[in-house]
Amino acid sequence: MHDNAVSRLRQYRLSISTRPFKARGFRTKRCSFCLLPEKQCLCDTIVNQPAKSQFCLLMYDTEVMKPSNTGKLIADVLPDTQAFLWSRTTPEQALLDLINTPDRQAYVVFPESYASSERIVYNQLPTNSKSPLFILLDGTWSEARKMFRKSPYLDALPIFSLNEASKCDYILRQAAREDQHCTAEVAASILENVGDIQASQQLFSHFSYFRQQYLLGKPDRSQAKEEQISYIE
Repeated sequence: MHDNAVSRLRQYRLSISTRPFKARGFRTKRCSFCLLPEKQCLCDTIVNQPAKSQFCLLMYDTEVMKPSNTGKLIADVLPDTQAFLWSRTTPEQALLDLINTPDRQAYVVFPESYASSERIVYNQLPTNSKSPLFILLDGTWSEARKMFRKSPYLDALPIFSLNEASKCDYILRQAAREDQHCTAEVAASILENVGDIQASQQLFSHFSYFRQQYLLGKPDRSQAKEEQISYIE
């Protein structure tokens, strides 16, 4: 049976909810781990890959519940990935401890155009640096911007920003800007940038197959019109 930080966080989010999470296609019978329709389940294809890089997903409220979320793909490939629900004022102590791990350097992954003039920004890892911990703000673009602006415990960390567009075309959700990419794409591109080539290739491959299976399992328009969208509380 598969298990990772994102699946555990999903179970926690379910345990504190007051009503069921329902989104378009909620009547579809889904795999409880990958969240794809059972006919499109990809769990048997998951392959772990070691990497010097570590990722921490800071997830906006119900993001962990969404079948379209790709942050979970990172945790599939890199088992030491960590995941936390975002809080503006009360971050978990485990998150703060992870950020301050002495043998790793934490970076907030975000476009450098949003950085203040005094913020340190890297496009490549510094020479002879510690092993990296990349903090990914996982949500819609507006939610990610909010997390970036309103997380004072991240303000002192340097930003890691990729200048090159990622290899894949993300079509599960419509991006509002050309420089917006899904969480898994960004992570795979970072892995390539820092020399974790095998992990990058595995994550790109996993994402590509996930995208294929996700689109195969999407409900048709007539069904989608009949199904209300609501969110867990």
